[in-house]
Amino acid sequence: MNKTVETEKESVPGAATPRERPEAKKQPIEKRYRPQRAPSIIVALIAAGMGGARNQRLTFAAVMIAAALGARVLAVDVSAAALDRAREFGAEVAVAAGTADLPAAIGAVTGGGAHVSIDALGSPALAADSVRCLRRRGRHVQVGLLPGGPVPLPMDLVIARELEIYGSHGMAARDYPAMLAMVADGALRPGLLVGEVIGLEDVGRALAAMDGLTPAGMTVVRLGG
Repeated sequence: MNKTVETEKESVPGAATPRERPEAKKQPIEKRYRPQRAPSIIVALIAAGMGGARNQRLTFAAVMIAAALGARVLAVDVSAAALDRAREFGAEVAVAAGTADLPAAIGAVTGGGAHVSIDALGSPALAADSVRCLRRRGRHVQVGLLPGGPVPLPMDLVIARELEIYGSHGMAARDYPAMLAMVADGALRPGLLVGEVIGLEDVGRALAAMDGLTPAGMTVVRLGG
């Protein structure tokens, strides 16, 4: 007698099956990405030492939004100051980017790897490590630009763990009302992203420093007295 044995694959909170994906893309952002449980989200935080001002805005905002959506956030950075700021924005765990075996360290903290990894810097090495940090059926989101050309990713793991790779180059206009509602009710506090307030006389200095060492957070120009 033939018997049919059904095996249950490990599911990722919020992940859609292939048949569900077209419909899922039509849902608002808070329904598409809000986790049903609290998955471990790795947010690649590179600030004062490497990333420059633009990357700081992306990475700190990613930490804040992920935490507001109910995720367990792990921040990865080379800068102790940036990791301290990430904790202010809701990161539960801070991991030094110089850790000898980052995927093993993340796996130990998360109990098998993260459900989602986000590289907001745009580092080939960091993007590859982010994929290695994922658990089975996890997903990697590449936000940081990679202008240096093709980036080698561990495709053997992508296949073996059935991972998903996404690219993100902006936010759909239809998702802005939900995000602004989170700002209005205090779930998101963009004011915390401000690192330094300067006068007009310091704008030249700030612009020259944008690709180098900068304070953790955004720089805002104050007009008038």
